[in-house]
Amino acid sequence: MIKLQKHYASKKIKKTFKEMGLTNNDILKKLRVAHQLRDEDMVNICALVDFKITKSELNALFRNENHEKYMECGDQILRNFLNGLIIHLRGPLLEKKNEVSQPK
Repeated sequence: MIKLQKHYASKKIKKTFKEMGLTNNDILKKLRVAHQLRDEDMVNICALVDFKITKSELNALFRNENHEKYMECGDQILRNFLNGLIIHLRGPLLEKKNEVSQPK
């Protein structure tokens, strides 16, 4: 009986972003605030993964949904920003040496 209660509680806690009402725009805004990023920082982070976005396009993502210049943040924009943020925070991935040791 205890296992059933734990299982029910864990299912109740797990929610997707859509169930919480978060859009890609909201996630991008939260990341921007959490990492204290400015427009130029975000453009540079996207450039780390060869994804070009202008400041005006970026500002359109942060506008109110009712604004005429509002732009919905697509999965591609968020994915590229997250990949760039990983490089920005961790640094570039170091290449592994592929030295194959030959038996002597």
